[in-house]
Amino acid sequence: CTVYIVVGSDAEYVYLSDGKNRTIEKPKKKKLKHVQLVNKKDSNIESKHKKQINIINEDIKRAIKIYISNNN
Repeated sequence: CTVYIVVGSDAEYVYLSDGKNRTIEKPKKKKLKHVQLVNKKDSNIESKHKKQINIINEDIKRAIKIYISNNN
């Protein structure tokens, strides 16, 4: 199981990033029906998004690392 963060979406697809192999600039495009969504939010990414500050790949890597360490 690989953990990604949703960085975009449209009616049929979500765009996923892990900050390393799949960066924000080149997200993975997946059909929504093939993705298992986990409703967790990273407070740092959420606050940057609300303040319209650019989210960088390091933010995504850190959020995924925290999520994995809290769920093992």
